[in-house]
Amino acid sequence: MASTRTRWIGLLFISMAISLVIIDGTIVNTIFPEIIKELSLSSTEVQWVQESYVLVFASTLLIWGSLADRVGRRRLLVIGILIFIASSVWAGSADGASSLILARIVQGFGGAMVLPTTLSLVNATFQGRERGIAFAVWGSTIGGMVAVGPVLGGWLATDFTWRWAFLINVPLGVLIVVGLALFVIESRAPGETKSLDWIGAALSVLFFGPLVFGLIEGRVYGWWSVNEKNAFSLGGFSWPSEGLSVIPVALTLAVVAGVLFVLWEIRRQRKDLGVLLDLNLFRIASFRNGSLAALIISMGEFGLIFAIPLWLQNVMGMTPIGAGLVLLFLAGGAFVASGIGGALSGKLPPARAVQIGVLLEIVGIVGFGLVASTETGWVATAPFLFIYGVGVGLATAQLTGVIMVDVPMEKTGQGSGSQSTVRQIGSALGIAVIGTMLFAGTGTSLENRLDDLGVASSIQPGVVDAVVDSAGAAIPQISDSLLTMQVDQTTADAVQSASGEAFTDGARIAAYFAAGFLVLGFLSSFRLGRSAKVVAPETS
Repeated sequence: MASTRTRWIGLLFISMAISLVIIDGTIVNTIFPEIIKELSLSSTEVQWVQESYVLVFASTLLIWGSLADRVGRRRLLVIGILIFIASSVWAGSADGASSLILARIVQGFGGAMVLPTTLSLVNATFQGRERGIAFAVWGSTIGGMVAVGPVLGGWLATDFTWRWAFLINVPLGVLIVVGLALFVIESRAPGETKSLDWIGAALSVLFFGPLVFGLIEGRVYGWWSVNEKNAFSLGGFSWPSEGLSVIPVALTLAVVAGVLFVLWEIRRQRKDLGVLLDLNLFRIASFRNGSLAALIISMGEFGLIFAIPLWLQNVMGMTPIGAGLVLLFLAGGAFVASGIGGALSGKLPPARAVQIGVLLEIVGIVGFGLVASTETGWVATAPFLFIYGVGVGLATAQLTGVIMVDVPMEKTGQGSGSQSTVRQIGSALGIAVIGTMLFAGTGTSLENRLDDLGVASSIQPGVVDAVVDSAGAAIPQISDSLLTMQVDQTTADAVQSASGEAFTDGARIAAYFAAGFLVLGFLSSFRLGRSAKVVAPETS
C-alpha cells in the first residue's frame, strides 16, 4: 500500500486524467464556428465531428473497464492517455472534415479507456473514509469540468486558434503520464486470467453504439419517418430520402444486440469462461439500485447544461467565452461539493448525501426556470447555477461510492465500466428528450407569439423553422432577414424579440422536464438506504 501522501498526489493526476477527457467532450461546442469557417464543414460533417467522439466513447466503456481488470488499470489508463495525446495532435492538425472526424473517433477510444480506469483505480487505492473523500473529488471533478470545457474552448478559439483546443492536450497529457508513473500503484484483478470475451465485446458495441446514436439523433433524422430536411449520410452512403428513418433501424439493432449480449454472457458464465460483464454484479443490491438511480439522475443532470449555453449566446447575445464564464458558477459549485463530500464522508450515509445533492439540483433547475427571462439576463440565474453545481458534485461523487461499495475488488473494472456506461446512456436519453422539449416548446411559443403580433401567415413558418432548426442561432439575424423581405422595421424588431422570448420559454420547459427526471431519480434513491451504510474510518 502506498503512503498516504503518495495516494493523494496520485489522486491529483487521476483527476487530471478524467478532466482531460470530460473537457474534450464539451470543448468543441464553442469552437465549431471557427472550425466551420476554416475547414468549410457541412452541417452533417459538423454533427459527426461532435457525435463520433460520443458514440465511440459510450459504446466501448464496458470493454475497457473489463480489460483493465486483466492487463492492469494504471497500464490501460496510460495507454488511453497516450492514444488521446496522439489523436489530439491529429485533430489539431486536421486539414479537412474526414481527417478531423477520424481523429475524433480515435480520441473516443482513448477517452473511453480513461474514464472507467480512473474510477477503478480510486476504488482500489483508497479504503474506508478516505475512499469516500476520493470519490467526492473524482465526482466533483467531472461535474466541474463539464462547465469548464466551453470556457476553455471559447478562450482558445477567440485569442489563439481552435486548433489549440486539441493541442493543449499534449503537454497536459505528458504531465499526467509522468505523474501516474510516479505516484499511482498498478492494480489488477487477482487470480487466473481467463480468455477474453471478444464476441461479447463486439455485441456490446453493436448494442451501445446504435442505442446512443438513436437517442441523440432521433430529433434530427426523424423518430419514425425520414426527416426530409436532414438526410442521414456517412461517407459515400446516403439513407433513402423517403420512408422509414434510420433511427428505428438503429434502435432495433441495439435491442437485438442487447438481447444477444445478455444471452452470450450468461452462456459464458455457466461455462466458467471470462465475461465482459459479470451479470452477477446486478445481484448486489447497492450496485443494481445505484445503477438504476444513476440512469435516471443522469437523464436530468445534463438537461440544464445542454440548454443554457444556447440561451446565453443566441438570446442574451453573449460571446462563447462569455457564456462559458457564466457556466463557471456551475463549475464552482461542483468544486465546493468536493469539500462538502469529503467532510460528510464517514459521518452521513452516502444515500442521504445523494438525496441532498439531487434535491439541490432540483432547486437549481427549477430556480433557473422561474427566473430566466430576456429582461433579467444571466445575473438572476447565476445563484441557481451555483446551487445546481453543488448538487451535481455531491450526487455524482456519493452515488459512485454507493454503486461501487460492495463490488468485489477483482470486478472493479467491470463495475466501473458498467456504471459509466449507464450514465452515458442516461445522459443521451435525457438530452434526446430534453432537447425535443426545448425545440418543441420554442416552436409552439413562437407560433403563438407571431399570431398575437399579427405576422403574415406566409412568413410565420419560415421564422419558426429558422429558429428551431438553427437551435436559436438564427435569432440575432432575424430582423435583418425580414427587412430584405420588405417587412417594416417595427414588425421585424418585434419578431426578433418574440423569437428570443419563445426560446426562453423553450429553455424553461426543458428545465422543468429535467427537474422531473431528477424528481424520479430522487424517489429511486430511497432504494439505496438499506445497503448504503456509513463507512467507518480505518485505523492505521
